Amino acid sequence: MHLAKFDFEADLHCFSLDGLRLVVDVVSGAVHVLDQPAWEFVRELQANGGDVAAVRRQLAGSYPGAVLEEIEAELGQLAAEGTMFSPDPWRGQIGQPEPERALTTPVVKSLCLHLAHDCNLRCAYCFGSGGGFGGERGLMSETVAKAAIDFLLQSMGSRRHGEVDFFGGEPLLNFPVLEAAMAYARFRQREAGKELRFTLTTNGVLLTPAIREYLNREQISLVLSLDGRPEVHDRMRQYADGSGSYQEVLAAALALAESREQQNYYLRGTFTRHNRNFAEDVLHLADLGFRQLSLEPVVAPEQEEYALRADDLPGLYAEYERLALEYRRRETAGRGFRFFHFELELDHGPCVAKRVKGCGAGVEYLAVTPEGDLYPCHQFVGRPEYRIGSVLGGERDCSLQHRFQSADMYHKPACSRCWARFYCGGGCHANAVSFNQDLLQPWPLGCDLQRKRLELAIFLQAARRQELAG
Repeated sequence: MHLAKFDFEADLHCFSLDGLRLVVDVVSGAVHVLDQPAWEFVRELQANGGDVAAVRRQLAGSYPGAVLEEIEAELGQLAAEGTMFSPDPWRGQIGQPEPERALTTPVVKSLCLHLAHDCNLRCAYCFGSGGGFGGERGLMSETVAKAAIDFLLQSMGSRRHGEVDFFGGEPLLNFPVLEAAMAYARFRQREAGKELRFTLTTNGVLLTPAIREYLNREQISLVLSLDGRPEVHDRMRQYADGSGSYQEVLAAALALAESREQQNYYLRGTFTRHNRNFAEDVLHLADLGFRQLSLEPVVAPEQEEYALRADDLPGLYAEYERLALEYRRRETAGRGFRFFHFELELDHGPCVAKRVKGCGAGVEYLAVTPEGDLYPCHQFVGRPEYRIGSVLGGERDCSLQHRFQSADMYHKPACSRCWARFYCGGGCHANAVSFNQDLLQPWPLGCDLQRKRLELAIFLQAARRQELAG
């Protein structure tokens, strides 16, 4: 199939790493591994708006005409199959009103229960102001916890599966209410014919053997906080007296991971401007034996001395590449581990509707304060203008939820042409508001890092498949 001009907008993404030349067809999700001539042909198509004749002229001095004819024919065949130059049928929806949403009450499938607005650490980068979220410190009562469970089960509609994340501050400061909430949730979900999954996010300091046994018995997923090397962790994650928490957290996290045979947990850290060589922290944790890892860039205003800045990006990109190549080497050698941002499902990922909506904060996912107030997510807690309602009495400001519901990637100008839009879904709402005071304007630096991580996740998938194919 030969075309005078391909139907070409900006929906291909070309990149290369470690000898692999890759092209992502953004709308179909197809990933192509190309040889050098075909890759150059596609890149020139991008530069020339799909004008094949112009590309032929530019590459005529580099490749024989027969090679260019063959490339053109193969690309035409891929286009006919729908895996190259795929048009985006949803792009025209940008900015269009969606009146049907105002007629429905959003279904909630996940709650983040702030069991404690208090913490035994004083982490320098904490968005929750040391656990208090800008207000008084306090613990959630059993009454509020049970009301939150009832609210979730009532708000799930016809959905059978829901999620509860126990959060803080440090939620283990309120362990008795955690136990009571779990017992109540187990009972109520059976009555309601629902199935709830549970997660606990903890700094690990209070993760005693007895609590570890309880969490394992209840099959509660764990997210544990450890930033990497001792000096890195202790610089940012300190007790109130200024001493570091690395040793206590490491011992608790190792015991937890081993007790679960390295399953059903994530060790999650944060990197800052102080450890832009963060690959060393990931590899440090992997060398200690942890197999489920995540390391996130700090989110902080630029005036903070630990904040990441735009001029850090080249070095951060290089560090992610270094990590990806070592990740692949260890995997090939049988010493692999999971790094959250490098795990990407190319064949059976979320449906288009889910990809467009993004994380679901403010719509499917809400946070509950110790007083029972509802917010779009844990990062909006403490901002009164984003209070949605309360689990005590059940009132909800659905108009605020509709604002979040409409803040999908097709209503965000910066996302509408981004090649990563179907993987990202429009970015973090809280970051958009923090940096731009606008739900529809994502945090640029976060977008840059997300795109780089996605490239590397796609590269790793392609490298694995190339190896399997011989």
